[in-house]
Amino acid sequence: MSDTTASLSRKIGTAGDLQSVVHTMKAVAASSLGQYESAVRALNDYYRTVQLGLVACLREIESPLAPAQIQNKETGPIIAVVLGSDQGLVGQFNDVMSDFVVKTLAGLPAQKTVWTVGGRIRSRLTETDLELGKSFLLPGSIGAITQLVGLILIEFEALREKGEVAQLYVFHNSPHAGEIYSPACQRLLPLDEVWRRELTAMAWPTKILPEVMNGGAATLLAFVREYLFVSLFRACAESLASENASRLAAMQRAEKNIDELLEDLNRSFHRLRQSGIDEELFDLVAGFEALKH
Repeated sequence: MSDTTASLSRKIGTAGDLQSVVHTMKAVAASSLGQYESAVRALNDYYRTVQLGLVACLREIESPLAPAQIQNKETGPIIAVVLGSDQGLVGQFNDVMSDFVVKTLAGLPAQKTVWTVGGRIRSRLTETDLELGKSFLLPGSIGAITQLVGLILIEFEALREKGEVAQLYVFHNSPHAGEIYSPACQRLLPLDEVWRRELTAMAWPTKILPEVMNGGAATLLAFVREYLFVSLFRACAESLASENASRLAAMQRAEKNIDELLEDLNRSFHRLRQSGIDEELFDLVAGFEALKH
């Protein structure tokens, strides 16, 4: 059935309303993206500061195995914290992460339990053979990340003290140059000798070497806790930045498609309207000619 000017007018109005919604969602995604990107940049500087603190402690302690977090066996059970999304319009964000988690954990021989952050990533992982454990809500702002990270660390420490877990991994999407994001994995625990050698190989930024005062082991433990906290915090901030970048890209594609649709509808509307005017003019001319004869 061919369109009429009335039906085309309704379609143009509907497309215009949808365009307004897309513009609003695009603005929200862009605003959130800027917020999380700023947080990631700030966290990178703080993360390096924590690393330097660890370097100072490790260089003064002959046996850096005092903190309990460093005593875990690498063959023990694994907790994998997977960061996804709670909302849609993010393209393949959760699918890419789900596939990456499955492939990565398949190469690890230990018993594995997955803790999910975000409802949509959990729904993807339920379709796999992975054992799912605790579920956490994704924070909606930078300020809410602190509570999430603290809760994860408390839950993990409770299991570690019982000897039920030994390793901690975090999976998240990270902003990537040339791409919107790419999946990343980081092993946070145990802090083994490889981790220690890589860390102590860092060059101190000044010529004046640091000195740890009283309580070197206690200071090291404090820095280890802060290292775990900032690592999880940064992973969450990067995941949220990637999610909003993906949503912004989806809104930009939708905006382009709506613009093209509106252009086609307006072109069809004006063509149909002009056709109707031409028909009326032809009828008038024909009627005039008939009256003359």
